[in-house]
Amino acid sequence: MTNINYSIGDFLIRIKNTTLARKKEMEVDNTKLIESVAEVLKKEGILTEVKKKDGKLIVKPAYRKKEPILMDLKLVSKPGLRIYMGADELSAIRGPSFFILSTSKGALTSREAIKQRIGGEVIVEIW
Repeated sequence: MTNINYSIGDFLIRIKNTTLARKKEMEVDNTKLIESVAEVLKKEGILTEVKKKDGKLIVKPAYRKKEPILMDLKLVSKPGLRIYMGADELSAIRGPSFFILSTSKGALTSREAIKQRIGGEVIVEIW
């Protein structure tokens, strides 16, 4: 067992590496934030399955024609520099990518946060 400073960042990078390696599933220690982000990724179609087993979270990345759905991701907030955005700032950003935010209503995509008119900490940008 290794000591992880930024568990959500580690989780997201491990998902990226799992899809690049074309692996079928990945296991990670479970926390509330990791679980809620995994459910958001499942709702967005990036993960096909999220299940809990013995304090671990087992996730399966989604593939289409043997190519991963997840193209790339970039961690926005880091332990030394947290980035926060409001609904107005989020709606001003255009492009094919979307953000996952940690808000007072749990983990949300930038589209959902704009609809609900709330902001929060920007965890990751996904495209």
